[in-house]
Amino acid sequence: MLTFTDGARAHVVAFLADESEPLAVRIEVLDSSPLAPQYDLALIEESEKESDDQIYEQGGFEVVIPRSSVDLLQGATVDWVESMQGSGFKVVNPNIVPIGEGAATGPLADRVKQVIETSVNPAIASHGGSVTLVEVRDDVVYLEMMGGCQGCGMAAVTLAQGIRRIIMESLPEVKDIVDVTNHDAGDNPYY
Repeated sequence: MLTFTDGARAHVVAFLADESEPLAVRIEVLDSSPLAPQYDLALIEESEKESDDQIYEQGGFEVVIPRSSVDLLQGATVDWVESMQGSGFKVVNPNIVPIGEGAATGPLADRVKQVIETSVNPAIASHGGSVTLVEVRDDVVYLEMMGGCQGCGMAAVTLAQGIRRIIMESLPEVKDIVDVTNHDAGDNPYY
């Protein structure tokens, strides 16, 4: 069952107190990708409930989960978080672990790190760039590009023709390499 922390529950109850008619909280998994899981949390009217929704009471309000999200939300927790970026609801879900929240450990991760340190980073250092291993999951390598590579218009070419080739030739067990860099945050690509 999905649960709400005390903080999340208090905020939902406060939101509902401002409404004139009774509403329920619908939570749904929109995208279960580990690259960027997405959830929808919305206040809905009675008429918006579907016959196959899972509906239960959660300390002062009704929670509605569409049939397609029931298994994905089993054991998940909705929390209220406040940070420098703002405040809002956060879903902590043991069924969908975002890339980067797991540790980059294990024999394959160790070998990937070695290839990055000895072959990849020296090759892109002259451009002021470097690469860090974020995670290895199911033999797929997730990398983050930094420095001159972050935001560079040639980052995709560097990944495809350089980094991918070096790692996959050195470690044939690697199935794919995925760039998880926020390239929009790059300040000064390639000097």
